[in-house]
Amino acid sequence: MGQADSLESRVAAAEGIEFASVAVGKIRRSSNPLKMVSPANVADMSRVPLGVLQARKVIARFGPDVVLATGGYVAVPVGVAATRLCRVPLVVHEQTVRLGLANRTLAGAATRIAVSSESTLALLPESVQGAAAVTGNPVRPEVLRGQAGKAFEALPLHGFDRRLPTAYVTGGAQGSRQINELVAELLPWLLGHANVIHQCGPDNLDGLRRQTADLSPVLAGRYHLTAYVGAELPDVLALADVVISRSGAGTIAELTALGKAAVFIPLATAAGNEQAHNAQHLERAGAAVALVGEVTMQRLRETVAPLLTDPRARADMAERARAHGRPDAAERLVDIVLAAAGN
Repeated sequence: MGQADSLESRVAAAEGIEFASVAVGKIRRSSNPLKMVSPANVADMSRVPLGVLQARKVIARFGPDVVLATGGYVAVPVGVAATRLCRVPLVVHEQTVRLGLANRTLAGAATRIAVSSESTLALLPESVQGAAAVTGNPVRPEVLRGQAGKAFEALPLHGFDRRLPTAYVTGGAQGSRQINELVAELLPWLLGHANVIHQCGPDNLDGLRRQTADLSPVLAGRYHLTAYVGAELPDVLALADVVISRSGAGTIAELTALGKAAVFIPLATAAGNEQAHNAQHLERAGAAVALVGEVTMQRLRETVAPLLTDPRARADMAERARAHGRPDAAERLVDIVLAAAGN
C-alpha cells in the first residue's frame, strides 16, 4: 500500500506486485506551533481517517499475517488500520538515524520495531525499547557484488589514469544543482588529483557539458559525465575510492555496507533535517565528513583533499564506515517480520 501516483506505485507496477493506494495526510512542520495549525495541515490531516478506512478494507481483503511499515505519511493510516481495526501484527522499520514522526506515532502499537542504528534505540520510549532491534537498512544484493574492472568497459572510462583514486559524484537520480555547481567549480583542481565519475541528473547534463568543454584533453579523459547511472552502479561504487553525495538513508546504507570514504552534502530541505542527522552521526565516528550549512567550493576542496592525497586517511575512513555497515540488514529485517507474523 502507498500513495497514488508515487514512486512505490510505479515500482510495484513494474515488478508485477499488486498495489493499493490510500489517502494520506502530510504535516508541514514548523518551529512555530501556530503555523502547525495551518489550513493546509488541517485539510491534509482530515484525510487520515479516510486513509484508515481504505487501508482497513485492503487489509481485510488481503488477509496478511503481518504488516511492515517503513515510515512516511502513508504508514500512519495503514499502521492504525492494522493494529486498531484489524488486529494484525505491525512491524515498524526506521530507516534514518532519527526517529521519524510517523514511526514515533506507530511505535506504541507495533509488535516489533526495527531501527537502522544503535543510537536510534535511545530515542524510543522506554516502554517499547524491549520490542526494538537494530537491523540496518536493506541493501540491494547486486550493489554488494560490483566489480571495479567492469566499470571501465561499461561506461567507458578509457581515459582514466589508474594510478589516481576515483571520485564518484552523485546527487541522486535527478541530480543535485548544489553538488553539480560546487564540483564544476572545483573540477580543474579535482581532476589534477583524481578521476571523476559525475552523475548529474538529466536536467543538468547539457549545462555541465558546456561548463566543462574547455578542459584539457588529459583532464577531460579523467572526467566521465553522465545523466544517470543504472545497472552499472555496483561496478561504479566498487571502483570509487571517495564518494561525494547526499546522505539519504539508502545512500548511507550502501556506502557503509561497502566501506566507502564519503563526503556528504545533506539536502537541507529533507524532512526533519534527517539527511544532516544521518551524515553527522557518521562524522562523529570518523566514518564520513558532513558538510552542513553553507558549503563553498573552498570548503569542499579542503575536505576532499586529504582523502584524495592520503591513502591512509582514506583507508581509515573507509574502515570506520564499514564498521557501521550492515550488509545482512535484509535478512535481519526478514527474521523480525517472520517472528512477528508467528505471534
